[in-house]
Amino acid sequence: MTTFTGGREGSGRRFAVVAARFNEIVTAKLVDGATAGLAKHGVAEGDVDVVWVPGAFEIPLVAARLAGSGGYDAVICLGAVIRGETGHFDLVANEAARGIARASLETGVPLIFEVLATDDLAQAEARAGGAHGNKGWAAAEAALEMAGLLERLPAVETTGR
Repeated sequence: MTTFTGGREGSGRRFAVVAARFNEIVTAKLVDGATAGLAKHGVAEGDVDVVWVPGAFEIPLVAARLAGSGGYDAVICLGAVIRGETGHFDLVANEAARGIARASLETGVPLIFEVLATDDLAQAEARAGGAHGNKGWAAAEAALEMAGLLERLPAVETTGR
């Protein structure tokens, strides 16, 4: 039996972080956590690009563009969608998740989904450096692990169809 795992070594790897400006009081902390996590694991500051988009709904398009460029080992997607009085919350959170997953599958590049979907601001803040830690840091570690894992897995063969 062969077991494959990804490590957290970041030296020589490049990452992009796509962050939503909407609810920036939360997302800025997630970005800080992600960039600190990457740095802690050896990723040079110059090997991280941070791209801000208007909101979580816009993350998938930009993340797909970055992943498809061939310039990144993984793309970290950060946002905060906080429930309001209408169903808009569900639409944005679901489509952000669906779009990010689709872009990852289409490009073959790990796109890490860390778009918080919370009932209120307090829950979001608890996950952006509060009582529940910083999910941006966790996203950075997931990006490192996935980049390492894909490097170790056998390459995909094309059938010429």
